[in-house]
Amino acid sequence: MEIKQAEFVTSAVKTSQYPQDDIPEVAFVGRSNVGKSSLINTLTNRKKLVKVSQTPGKTRLVNFFIINNVMHFVDLPGYGYAKVSKNERDSWGKTIETYLHNRPQLKKVILLLDSRRVPNEDDILMYDWILHYGYEAVIVLTKVDKLTKNELNKNQKIIAEAIKLPKGAKMYKFSSLKKTGKEELLEGIFKGLIEIEEEQI
Repeated sequence: MEIKQAEFVTSAVKTSQYPQDDIPEVAFVGRSNVGKSSLINTLTNRKKLVKVSQTPGKTRLVNFFIINNVMHFVDLPGYGYAKVSKNERDSWGKTIETYLHNRPQLKKVILLLDSRRVPNEDDILMYDWILHYGYEAVIVLTKVDKLTKNELNKNQKIIAEAIKLPKGAKMYKFSSLKKTGKEELLEGIFKGLIEIEEEQI
């Protein structure tokens, strides 16, 4: 599977600003500085499609990108950044929940978790939100190049237990630096969505 076309569409805060079409959507979410922007850029073969900031918590809007003219990638605000006010953190959370609650076009949510860290309360809440709203959750462990194979295997079990991932459920391993897991993740993202779109054409 290959992404040959990826373009920015719009940024939004409220539902009235979302694209008004029936194109299937895949949303990307994770705590601040988990590597979300880098992952999307790697998947789309674009270095600057999504701006990569050294300052966590930079993404504050819901950003839509058209992919291969058949689906939208949706970049949601990073959550859990401690160095902003509680009101601002609450605002980002509300922005995310509003999107999850009001978007029938949304088919899958890609939840990024840092492979080096135990999921915190925000990570667990986000996973629970995804399930609560009835979406397919795709779990991606980022920055796997920072760990040895044994460390990664150990952390994978700890992370799965922390979020109460069903036994046998898949977790994708990804490195933007080395492009590890890119093809496998793309296949997992597109699976089931291309058929949906083809039936609508």
